[in-house]
Amino acid sequence: MHVTRDPTGASSEMRIAIAGFGAIGRAVASRIAAGSVPRAAVTAVSARDCSRAAAAAALIDGRIVVCAVEALSDHADIVVECAPAELFADIATPFLIAGKCVIVLSVGALLQRPELVDLARAHGGRLLVPTGALLGLDAVAAAAVGEVSLVRLVSRKPVAALQGAPWLVKNGIDISAISEATRVFAGSAREAAAGFPANINVAAALALAGVGPDRTQVEIWADPALTRNVHQIVVESDAAHLDMRIENIPSANPRTGRITAQSVIALLRKHGSALCVGT
Repeated sequence: MHVTRDPTGASSEMRIAIAGFGAIGRAVASRIAAGSVPRAAVTAVSARDCSRAAAAAALIDGRIVVCAVEALSDHADIVVECAPAELFADIATPFLIAGKCVIVLSVGALLQRPELVDLARAHGGRLLVPTGALLGLDAVAAAAVGEVSLVRLVSRKPVAALQGAPWLVKNGIDISAISEATRVFAGSAREAAAGFPANINVAAALALAGVGPDRTQVEIWADPALTRNVHQIVVESDAAHLDMRIENIPSANPRTGRITAQSVIALLRKHGSALCVGT
């Protein structure tokens, strides 16, 4: 992760850009501006509605530049990507070519664009995936060092969080009037990431931490009784049996939990810290 340096070589300020200034982007920016990450500042943001983003950014820090996605890397060394998945490559590419850092929230899009990992490797850039809405990714990664026979994720979400997902549209699945929990998908993490790009980044993160997108099993349920996103992970390995459950309180965007923005802050805090807990 990059920081700027003064002429003496001492580290100074992390310059952070935020691509996508919705509920998560604004929450990250507000926490950084409030001092949650030492020696860091949000220097630039991008959004589809620039005038609205400018008004929101001005309330957080009047020095923030609002610019097009392709110009963000001129103003920052790190970008927090929290935009629609279809913009992922446009956001990441300039930073990776410049040898800079991309914090990835649209993890499902990364599964669709593996060449970006090669691009990062070729130019000294980095793609960092925060834990986000899951738990236990450190344990899954540790288990994957040995032999793993099963990784399964079961995600249960409120109906509103799944409405409009491409998988549902393509298969003519209407969940608007369901009265009980209904399984709407069963398949691999790769298939889940393609069919639910705004909903199931957790599956992609689990796959990257563990046994890959084709061996990671995923079920998605729509549940009208839920007000929170609920994820359960089961892992069978030669080192441990893992059975983990998390309920995420939604942010202003019902598709994303509040903990996602806090996970980005936790990752940024690790940079330059004298003590890092976790793999």
